[in-house]
Amino acid sequence: MKKSPVDRDAILNMSRSMAKKSPAKAASKRSVRSKVDPAKTDFKTLELYQQIKVQRDMAELLQTRDPYFLVHEGRAGATTLVDGREMINFASYDYLGLNGLDEVHAAAKEAIDTFGTSVSGSRPTSGERPFHGMLEQQLSELYESEAALVFVSGHATNVSTIGDLLGASDLVLFDAFSHNSVTTGCKLSGATRRSFKHNDFDDLERIISETRDKHDRVMIVVEGLYSMDGDTPDLARLVDIKERFGAWLMVDEAHSLGILGATGWGLFEEQNVDPKKIDIWMGTMSKTMSGCGGYICGNQALIDVLKFFASGFMYSVGLSAPLCVAGSKSIEIMQREPWRVEKLQSNGQYFLKAAKAAGLNTGLSQGFCVVPVIVGDSLRAVKLSNNLLERGIYAFPITYPAVPMNEARLRFFITAEHSEEQLQAAVDITTEELKKLEDANFSLSTSISSLHESK
Repeated sequence: MKKSPVDRDAILNMSRSMAKKSPAKAASKRSVRSKVDPAKTDFKTLELYQQIKVQRDMAELLQTRDPYFLVHEGRAGATTLVDGREMINFASYDYLGLNGLDEVHAAAKEAIDTFGTSVSGSRPTSGERPFHGMLEQQLSELYESEAALVFVSGHATNVSTIGDLLGASDLVLFDAFSHNSVTTGCKLSGATRRSFKHNDFDDLERIISETRDKHDRVMIVVEGLYSMDGDTPDLARLVDIKERFGAWLMVDEAHSLGILGATGWGLFEEQNVDPKKIDIWMGTMSKTMSGCGGYICGNQALIDVLKFFASGFMYSVGLSAPLCVAGSKSIEIMQREPWRVEKLQSNGQYFLKAAKAAGLNTGLSQGFCVVPVIVGDSLRAVKLSNNLLERGIYAFPITYPAVPMNEARLRFFITAEHSEEQLQAAVDITTEELKKLEDANFSLSTSISSLHESK
């Protein structure tokens, strides 16, 4: 099929403002079906689709490869195979390298042989399996909580927990850098929602002191380690605030378990805070735990409520045997082999130090497992990622709206499997390629100007 030519004018017009426009008002009830514009049933007329198309057309015109959905032809660990080429990989959550262990694979395969690949129903209706209780017991012991509950989706864990615990008379306060799953849950709850400046607990305390007496229940939500910036909150300060103002404190440990603390037990171990003082511990199973899904740890009353009223649990199939058992085995290995956590943390510090020495902007990163290289311009970030790919480095670009405008970046996920040689090579090549783009003044604005001049 012949490809349609790129519409240069459409690119120029759309690139001036990618903000979503308000949908057109619904047609009058007096309209008859025959007068409805057939285009209104075409998904290609959606503003969201138009944004995607313009970005793709612009990438084609500027000879920039679309970075999304590249096919990895095997397990993506410290290295990965893309287009038949082995590359150093910095886009994997497999922080401790447990997803590649024969011991984890064998446990998952044995679970399949016994229980199959699915539990084929929700846990309330189709019944429990022993591996659910085993994993939840491990998690509750780790966080010193009374109980735990595992979900089939990490995103749904936050959405359901926040969305179903809070209501219209309540208040939820969340960090401005919170993950989409947190903000979506806040919206779903119907509670009054306020964000506070990132890791600014004076701002949090100001907001809660002004609003606490206007609401029934209050929840504060933070992340143990922020996935875009690689920094951590002050947990002791948060506990003090939530106790003084009578609030729940929820900590999202998605990028903390296996990463923070001397033995990888997370933020409370890293900062020496009693984990029982946190009301809700949340985490995901797609990083250290070698699978997918999410979990909540807390007191028994909380878990009882979620078992019967969290929509993402009640109305979803139960977590499958291989995922549960892989997660359980991964926790066991993490606790048995603390050297993996030590190696990860050493690698993170090595990369951060080398990147800073090279003059790269690493933002707020504390050098655990997430280190951004902030370049500012979105198109420059995408082009830099393209250039690194050509030189055997896979690092994914993050652009607006995932991060604030003019803070586009490449995000480097560091693992225990990376060697210092791989880390140094990544820093050196990134520095070289970024300098080329800076010297050429390559950016979205200059590219648009070039398109105008070539018309």
